[in-house]
Amino acid sequence: MRDAYQEQLDELADALAGMCTEVAEAMGKATRSLLECDLHLAEEVISEDVRVDEIRAAAEERAFALLALQAPVATDLRIVVSAIHGAGDIERMGDLALHVAQTARRRHPQPVLPDEVAPYFAEMGRVGVALALKAGEVIRTRDLAMAAELESDDDAMDDLHRHMFTVLMDRHWSHGVGPAVDITLLARFYERYADHAVAVARRIVYVVTGRMPGPLTV
Repeated sequence: MRDAYQEQLDELADALAGMCTEVAEAMGKATRSLLECDLHLAEEVISEDVRVDEIRAAAEERAFALLALQAPVATDLRIVVSAIHGAGDIERMGDLALHVAQTARRRHPQPVLPDEVAPYFAEMGRVGVALALKAGEVIRTRDLAMAAELESDDDAMDDLHRHMFTVLMDRHWSHGVGPAVDITLLARFYERYADHAVAVARRIVYVVTGRMPGPLTV
């Protein structure tokens, strides 16, 4: 009986880690669609978003069933409760990748990004994908050192986000209001995507230690 229960907990963790892989792939594709004006990739991200929603719904159903049927306590209870909250964070990451793809589709065939800011968004995409994949690995391994790394990794995204405002406020900005609005929103999408990845890592720290951290430390 205990083995079957542990297997259910492991399956729940695997589902969440799989969601992280899905949203990492979504953000990778969304970023490429943005940089390359690739409508096909944007449409892929948009149509595939429902899969993340379905995985979340299934994970939550499994978690609530464990609460109802197994009455978990201590670490097991933390696992189940954190899974419910973490599924929401990961789904939101998928939604933010979706927003990036929708922006690329809305402006197609025109590019969304002026040439001078495109490299910054390429780096935002790289950082975001890496954060999502690392969050999935943290879920699988419950590695506190790796969880702590996400906090410092997120600093790179915060720096890029802040830099966008410097670019937009520069007196030499010549691309008008429309692109400035798109860039402001897009930078926010990436920044929030990273924040949700960090939130997932913090929940794993809570599972292992019983304490919800502020800044992640080991």
